[in-house]
Amino acid sequence: MSNPPLMPKATAVWLVENTSLTFEQIAEFCKLHPLEVRGIADGEVAAGIKGLDPITSGQLTREELERAAKNPGHHLKLAERKVKVPEMKKAKGPRYTPVSKRQDRPNAILWLLRNHPELKDAQIIRLIGTTKSTIAQIRDRTHWNAQTLTPIDPVSLGLSTQIDLDFEVGRAAKDRPAAVAEIGSTLLSAEETTAPAPALSQTFADMGKPKREEEAAIDVDSVFSKLKQLKRPAEDEDED
Repeated sequence: MSNPPLMPKATAVWLVENTSLTFEQIAEFCKLHPLEVRGIADGEVAAGIKGLDPITSGQLTREELERAAKNPGHHLKLAERKVKVPEMKKAKGPRYTPVSKRQDRPNAILWLLRNHPELKDAQIIRLIGTTKSTIAQIRDRTHWNAQTLTPIDPVSLGLSTQIDLDFEVGRAAKDRPAAVAEIGSTLLSAEETTAPAPALSQTFADMGKPKREEEAAIDVDSVFSKLKQLKRPAEDEDED
């Protein structure tokens, strides 16, 4: 996998404004998402960023650019650098957010909570460099500016790239099927939920059955025998 050009977003801005390259060609060359490049063309992403000419900066030759403009399927290649630049290692931990954009983070958090509730707090922290307490305040509507917050896509705010957002959403989606399966195991089957309920008249009929069976079980001879025993003492008293 080739390295991205220096200042990839500024390079993408210049390519969008000064060439007829496709969004896919620019995205591949600058290591951005095609939707992010489309946002640059629409003015929704990279607002205020000055374009960087990759030809004058020695990152792209004019011949290579013309070759790609004539063939939409051509993949742009970086020109060989005369001076080797040490590879920047990605630091672990929350993403650093410039001071000028930190006031936009609550709006981005609100957008993520509404549009991607499956994201964990740690993922939101990685995406826009916020804190867990701030996420909790916005989720509970206890943030000091909760009444005026507006959900805004963090990609359009420049707080995150579309690639990073898609990666975190995809990672969160992997954990969802297991949870759904666990919940589904406790639900009733389709046969049980669609089976017709017993009629009310049948229920009352069933309630009356034990009583009728008990009455049928009474022995008639035993009743008459009991009556005779009660009548016999009375006859003995008359004879006396």
